[in-house]
Amino acid sequence: MKLQILPDETWWGGAVSDAPEMPYTEASHFSRSLIGSTRGNQAQPFLLSNLGRYIYSDEPFGFEFLGGNLHLSGPQEFTVEHPGHTLQAAFVAAQARHFPASGQIPHASLFRQAQFNTWIELTYHHNQKDIEAYAQAILAKGYSPGILMIDDTWQEAYGVWRFHAGRFPDPKGMLQRLHAMGFQVMLWVVPYVSPDSAEYRELATQGALIVEDRGAEVAPCFRNKPALFRWWNGVSALLDLTHPSALRWLKAELARLETDYGIDGFKFDAGDADAMEHSLWPNLKYHLPSNGNDQSERFAQFGVQYPLNEYRACWKAGGLPLAQRLKDKDHTWDALRTLLPSGLAQGLMGYPFTCPDMIGGGEYRSFESAESIDQELVVRSAQASALFPMMQFSAAPWRVLDEEHQAYCLSAAQLHADFSDEILALAANAARTGEPILRHLEYVFPRQGLASVSDQFLLGDNVLVAPVLTAGATGRTVVFPLGKWRDVDGEVIEGPCKLMIAAPLARLPWFRRVCPATVAGQTSTATAMNVKTDER
Repeated sequence: MKLQILPDETWWGGAVSDAPEMPYTEASHFSRSLIGSTRGNQAQPFLLSNLGRYIYSDEPFGFEFLGGNLHLSGPQEFTVEHPGHTLQAAFVAAQARHFPASGQIPHASLFRQAQFNTWIELTYHHNQKDIEAYAQAILAKGYSPGILMIDDTWQEAYGVWRFHAGRFPDPKGMLQRLHAMGFQVMLWVVPYVSPDSAEYRELATQGALIVEDRGAEVAPCFRNKPALFRWWNGVSALLDLTHPSALRWLKAELARLETDYGIDGFKFDAGDADAMEHSLWPNLKYHLPSNGNDQSERFAQFGVQYPLNEYRACWKAGGLPLAQRLKDKDHTWDALRTLLPSGLAQGLMGYPFTCPDMIGGGEYRSFESAESIDQELVVRSAQASALFPMMQFSAAPWRVLDEEHQAYCLSAAQLHADFSDEILALAANAARTGEPILRHLEYVFPRQGLASVSDQFLLGDNVLVAPVLTAGATGRTVVFPLGKWRDVDGEVIEGPCKLMIAAPLARLPWFRRVCPATVAGQTSTATAMNVKTDER
């Protein structure tokens, strides 16, 4: 199928990881296949435009913007609709028809305070002593208790969901102490199973693992055995999520963790369609017809029963009450600049409950030596995350920063907490309507030439956020849409306009839209810097 891109038409959708390339225009030359791939993050068989058009399919497809046209490919039919004349009109119509809102939100605790994840501090060396010390330091440094996620290597092996006896001599006592500090505790889990475990043998007997049928090319004793998949942590078998036994087993394992230890929720990782895709493995067999996209979708649907959840890789999970974190990013300014367009793309694909990557970047190797850490980058990352629906620390600010920079991160966490009631109200609205919490300027202010602005966002309709995303910058150009916008000092800027706004390291530029009747003519641009050539 081929569609002509209209003049001034811009498009979003497909894979969140491609957000830095969005919006796509008649001048774009870009292609992507969603077949067997979620690109390490959320994806959706959905494209939409600022002129009110959208494309949806129930199955993954490929698309290419080339020569002023949008080319669609795949074995299935496409829904192509033009329900209105704006980005919001396209989204609302598609959402209601194809991925309706569930009426629920993830657990409110995910939104209220900054989250903490143990990954960067402990990586592959999780243990009881250091986890408790990390939690104690969170409180000692002035942060509020909230969600504490215990990441990979708390367990004995993949699929062996028991605390490692050597590293966790008293896991139940540890949970009691963490709860007494005020934390709710989540555990990292994946659909993989280590092949040398008793759990593997049990699941294989039940037919609950994806099978590789190599036929006559191997000896009979090796036929119809569980496939072994290479992933970032080695070689493992995978649960066949079309098989009722696999779902029953996983639910029972997590229920045991809840009952025996008081675990509050789970971080569901490694649901990437790419690793599970049958086209890469011609001999894969599932209990029911399936493929990598379908397995990823089923993994997301499984998590809905746990209000305290987090996902990084999802397929066709729009409208579900799942916390959706952006993929791990490098500790670089270029990576930080992808944060906002990625968060905006999540919302436009039907994933409103967005969480940015771990503050400073989730690639842990950057934090192994003090020389590799850019303290300014960590602060600006915390500020950029502060008015997302959720924010998450992993690298301990008190370890990687001096006292001044750590204080700025603490201030960003407090700003998020100050906004928590407003964020939760927007989350409740998203549960009813499906609309994004983090909104593109074009979504709220259509046809004002704002479609290409991807380094700012709106929290709801009325809070404009413009983080600093450039090293060494003490100000930045802010695009103000139509209306009057009050800054934190109470001064008002009248849009539409572009102004250079002062933003020293201690400051995140954000502005609240005010009703003209409330400002009594006190419009001012006093906070604008008199700088025209330096666009930092």
